[in-house]
Amino acid sequence: MRMLVVGAGSTGGYFGGRLAAAGKDVTFLVRPARAEQLRRTGLQIVSPAGDLSIKPQLLTAGEISAPFDIVLLAVKAFSLAATVEDFAPAVGPNTLILPVLNGMKHMDVLSARFGAERLAGCVCKIATVLDQEGRIAHLAPFHDLFYGERDGALTDRMAAIDAFMKGAGFDARLSSSIEREMWEKWILLASLGAINCLMRGAVGDIAAAPGGAEFAASLLDEAVATVRAVGTAPSDAFVAAARDQLTRQGSTQTSSMYRDLKQAKRIEAEQIVGDLVRRAREAQIATPLLSAAFANLSIYQSGLAAE
Repeated sequence: MRMLVVGAGSTGGYFGGRLAAAGKDVTFLVRPARAEQLRRTGLQIVSPAGDLSIKPQLLTAGEISAPFDIVLLAVKAFSLAATVEDFAPAVGPNTLILPVLNGMKHMDVLSARFGAERLAGCVCKIATVLDQEGRIAHLAPFHDLFYGERDGALTDRMAAIDAFMKGAGFDARLSSSIEREMWEKWILLASLGAINCLMRGAVGDIAAAPGGAEFAASLLDEAVATVRAVGTAPSDAFVAAARDQLTRQGSTQTSSMYRDLKQAKRIEAEQIVGDLVRRAREAQIATPLLSAAFANLSIYQSGLAAE
C-alpha cells in the first residue's frame, strides 16, 4: 500500500516518519519551505521511544500524479480549506482518507468534497512539537493511532490498513467504535483547551484555586451534554476518567491550544470550541462556560490578526 501523509509537522511527521522507517511506502505532501528544510536535514524525531532520522519522499502541491491507497491528513484544522485541493489528486476511487484533525467539522467538509465512502474515522493521541531546528520532539511516552469504519464494520480495507500500520513503533489499533472515540476526544480537547485558556493555567493550578475544580467539572458537563445531544454519547467510564483528569490536584497538564496561545501562535479556537458551542446552541443546550471561553479565544485571535 502507498500512503500520502498530508503535512510533515509534529503529528504527521511523527506517524509518517515511524512508518517510513519501518519500510512502509510513505510520501509526504508539504509546503515548499518545509520541503527545503527536510531535504537539507532529513525528517528527525527525538523521542523516548527512540530517535530516528530518515530522508523522506516528498511532494509539493501540483506534483501528485496518481492516487494513493491511504491519505493520512495531519494538518491544523484551520488549514483544511487551503489544503483540500492540494491533495485532491491523490484521492482515487479506492483511496481511504484518515483525518487526524481536531473537532468534527472536518468530517462534514471531507465527506462533502470526496464522498462519505472515501472517509474513515481516525483518532491520534500524542504530545509532539516542532522544535526550533524543525525536528519532531515527542514529549510523552504515549503515541496512539486508532482507526476504523465509522459504522463499526470490520471491512477488508480496514484490515489491510491495520496490517500496514502495525509494527512501526507506535501503538496502532483497529477500532469498532471509532465514532464514539472521535466524539470523546473532542469532549476532552474542548474541555481541556477551554479550561486552560480561560483560566491561563495548568490543570493543577486551576484545581488548587478557589472554585477551580468545580469550574472545570461544570465546563466538562457542558461539553458532555452537548455531545450526548448532537453526536455519539461518550461512555460512563470516559466521563469519569475525564472528570478526574481535568480536576486533578498537582497536575501539570495543559492543552496544545494553550501552549500555542502562550507562544502567540494561531489556535484552533473555532474548530475545537466554537463549533461545539454552535452545535449546542442549535440543540438548545446551555453552555455559558464554553461560550465564555470561545469569546475569550476569539478576542485573542482578533488581536493576532490585527498585529
